[in-house]
Order: sequence, then structure tokens, then C-alpha cells
Amino acid sequence: MRLSSLADYAVVLLAAAARHCGGGVRLNATLLAEETGLPLPTVQKLVSRLSAAGLIESARGAGGGFRLARPAAAISLADVIEAIEGPIALTQCVDEARHDCMVEQCRVRGAWSPVNALVRDALASVNLTQLARPRAEAGVAN
Repeated sequence: MRLSSLADYAVVLLAAAARHCGGGVRLNATLLAEETGLPLPTVQKLVSRLSAAGLIESARGAGGGFRLARPAAAISLADVIEAIEGPIALTQCVDEARHDCMVEQCRVRGAWSPVNALVRDALASVNLTQLARPRAEAGVAN
């Protein structure tokens, strides 16, 4: 499984926003583009999608900008990925809304749901507060 670049960028963007959260500070796309190295049009696109998903709140005009809609500790990696990619589903068989398994007598179909749940639970166990920490502090190996 590989995340799309846009989902990866959304994680980077929200981790940077989490480093600035607190005190009601509003951020702007230009600041986060400069801080993350992401192109401004990409940041603007992500802000729109993350806002639509309810992960950030945005306001236009003087004093405008955006901020996290919830505390960083309450936004998981799974939330961010699902905001960009849609529901986490390792195979089409896991997606309850679809019934287009290519193999009619698939004997492993039932095994995918628990695997998918484990992957989603692992992603849900990591939050933006953890991602926003410096690497050494977060316990991430170089």
C-alpha cells in the first residue's frame, strides 16, 4: 500500500499546522507553503479538501486564515488519509459499498476485513501531536 503524494502532503501540512496550534492562531497557506516546501497551489488545494473534511476551519478576509478544527491530539493519521483518499480499504473486497470482486469464489475475501481493520487502527493510533514532534523526541529512528 502506498499513499498518494497528495495524502502524504496533507500529513506534512497538518503536522506543520499542529506545531503552530494553540492560542487561536490562524495560519495562512503562504506561511505553510514556505515552512513545508510544498507548492502554494498544492497547499491551497489541500486546505480546501481538509476544510471540507472538517479537519481545519478557514476564514476569509482580514484576520482570516485557517486553524485545526480539533486539538492536534484528536486528529489521527487515519483521519487525514481518509480526508484525501477516502475510506481505508486495502482491497475492493473490503469496501462495503462495492461488490465487484473479480473472483467469484474468492476464498480469502473474509480475511481482508480484519487485516484492513488492523491497518486502520494502526493509522488511527498516531495523532498530529505525535507527528509534529521533532524526530528524536517522537522516537523515530533516522
